[in-house]
Amino acid sequence: MSRLERFFAFSRRGTTLSRDTFAGMTTFVVMSYIIFVNPSILTAVKGPGGDTLPFAGVLASTCLVAGAMTILMGLYTNRAYALAPGLGINAIVAFTLVGTLHLSFPSAMGLIVLEGAVVTVLVLSGLRETIMRAIPLELKKAIAIGIGLFIAFIGFYNSGIVVKSPSPDVPVTLARLTTWPVLVTIFGLALTIALRALRFRGDLLVGIVGTTALATLINELHDDKALPVGAQLPDHIVEHPDFSLLGNIDFHAFSNIGGASGTAAVISSLAWVFTLFLSDFFDTMGTLVGVGKQAGYLNERGELPEIRKPLLVDSVAAMAGGAASASSATTYIESGAGVATGGRTGWVAVVCGALFFPFMFLAPVIGMVPPQATAPALILVGWLMISTLAEHEEEAEERRPRGRALAGIDFHDVALGIPAALVIMVMPFTWNITNGIGFGFIAYVLVRLAQRRLRDIHPLMAAVSLAFAVYFVIPLLQDHFSWI
Repeated sequence: MSRLERFFAFSRRGTTLSRDTFAGMTTFVVMSYIIFVNPSILTAVKGPGGDTLPFAGVLASTCLVAGAMTILMGLYTNRAYALAPGLGINAIVAFTLVGTLHLSFPSAMGLIVLEGAVVTVLVLSGLRETIMRAIPLELKKAIAIGIGLFIAFIGFYNSGIVVKSPSPDVPVTLARLTTWPVLVTIFGLALTIALRALRFRGDLLVGIVGTTALATLINELHDDKALPVGAQLPDHIVEHPDFSLLGNIDFHAFSNIGGASGTAAVISSLAWVFTLFLSDFFDTMGTLVGVGKQAGYLNERGELPEIRKPLLVDSVAAMAGGAASASSATTYIESGAGVATGGRTGWVAVVCGALFFPFMFLAPVIGMVPPQATAPALILVGWLMISTLAEHEEEAEERRPRGRALAGIDFHDVALGIPAALVIMVMPFTWNITNGIGFGFIAYVLVRLAQRRLRDIHPLMAAVSLAFAVYFVIPLLQDHFSWI
């Protein structure tokens, strides 16, 4: 019996070394779009001093964190889960913490590290499941859907399909479909949707590569003036990885964030740590259970045995992502692709993680990818997150008694429908994920108070809603009290 067989127990899990190797390659192909997308998001915004993160640095950190944490997951849990910097939290870092609140990137990543530390403490103490039960399921689904809309909006806006309207009465509008950036984006979107319809594995990756090739050809024919960013042939292909961002964090957000200082800065920073925690928290729990069910990891009660192990790796990955300036790393739902091909053991994760490392040396090639090539991936990922509603509806259909709503969110229920709708609408409309979560949580507590149904408000839910209320009134307090 080989060492790999003794360690991973392929035969006992009903698989083989070759099958799990192929499954690991499949998972990598399906989720490798993050190599292109994460650097494009984190480098799209300038810090308060006009500085931006180096593309090569974010690329190296993304591959390093994804590779190392995925291998750790495979070795420690012997399960086929893969990790990488998560879409959603990286958008919070770039467009809200840095773009809106004017934090430096080191300060924003410091909050990511703290978020990961909080999750780690909750995992080790067993409180993570308690918090999960405190928040109504409908609001958890609404958070995923709202983030999906926000991510899709980023794709539409960064690619140039949605632009600011010249009329002051209309905030945004559809761009004229006559420019090369817009036409390239439409091509990429059509290609990616067609590949998805054909159930082609790696549709997002192939869509990015194919769109980049077209964009580069168009740019070459127009003296590099057709597309303003990327789509240019590099001078060289391979270069040494840029690890300059490793450890580049600080905690200055607690002294100054969004113009707030003193007590206000501390409260605001803590609220943001909690918001980042929520985004990471719910996504991970859903992924572990969803992929675990597909892989046969769940017991007869639908529970994942030894769930603390993958949760612990996931929380450590969040800290590692922040410490490397790659944003919080989380468990990817794309892990299900490898499981679908028969992968069952941690060897799937080891193979997948190892494939990330060579891409650290290909920064010049990956730097060719323009926003118009990553936009279709963002839009499709947004759709996948929105589809959470339909997936839960389908799973719950047989279990729910007759006469009750089958929808994942019953919007006719005032106590659940209004808060969920606020979460979904406020996130993209305010370009801020925290605002959506805060509006929804506060609305839920207010409705339950009006209904005199205090027993339906979990103490943790009440405390969190109160914290959000303080967060929203901080500007008012700053205007009228000199001590905050």
